[in-house]
Amino acid sequence: MTPVKPASRRRSVPPLDPLRFKPSAERPLRAKARWMESQMDIQPHQHDWAQVAFSMVGAVRVQTEGPQRSHSYLVPPSRAVWIPPHTVHTVSAVERADLRALYVHESAVAQLGLVGGPEAWQQCRVLEVTPLLRELLHALATDPETSPQSPLDQARERALCQLVIDELRRARSLHLGLSLPHDKRLRHLCETMIADPARHAGIEGWAAECGASTRTLSRLFRNELGTSFSQWRQQLQLAHALQLAAQKKPMNLIAAELGYASASAFSAMVTRTVGMPPSRFFDRA
Repeated sequence: MTPVKPASRRRSVPPLDPLRFKPSAERPLRAKARWMESQMDIQPHQHDWAQVAFSMVGAVRVQTEGPQRSHSYLVPPSRAVWIPPHTVHTVSAVERADLRALYVHESAVAQLGLVGGPEAWQQCRVLEVTPLLRELLHALATDPETSPQSPLDQARERALCQLVIDELRRARSLHLGLSLPHDKRLRHLCETMIADPARHAGIEGWAAECGASTRTLSRLFRNELGTSFSQWRQQLQLAHALQLAAQKKPMNLIAAELGYASASAFSAMVTRTVGMPPSRFFDRA
């Protein structure tokens, strides 16, 4: 395989000092806000605590690195990514975005584990952000230098934290996200597809661009990711469709931008893949 054309130049920046927002037993949830311009990447980093990454405005991409498998998640404002402690991750702005990070102390993680078991919170996953959860997250203070002083303010923060924890426990987990290979050549191809999913209509175009046969490319997807090219690409299309739906684009335009001949063909793919029609899948995007 020969390398595909490189993606557009991006700007890489370090994370804001996370220790200033470190959660504790006294303040188990700490919120951080950061505006990100389009094409901005926050450099790979990790924390000693868990994190919920989401965006109030605009879509961001969260990429996590693991010893066995890496993943990429496209996150519109209706979704969030749960990131366990010590997970290396990168956050990229797909468009101008109001990025929010919720840092979660181990005591709060233990409360989350009371529902579904602790194993459910030991791996990355996508969570649905309900309107209530969104407002609760927005209400948490994001100034690292400010802490509640009066008994009433302290009680209010404790109440907000407990409500957030309860909403996170209730949040629907969504089977979204793209596995990424460790093979450097295939990894580069996958990242190029993520950056420009409609660049080619099918596997033939991608195989020709990277100088491989369709059979070779199919075998690499099976061996490296345990899935077919078409299944992986459908997950990619769903992620981008969520972003477009969050921008209030109509279904026929979303279908066209993803290369489908008709909205009905796109609707059939969504229903087949996630087990529900687009009207339900995108209802909160």
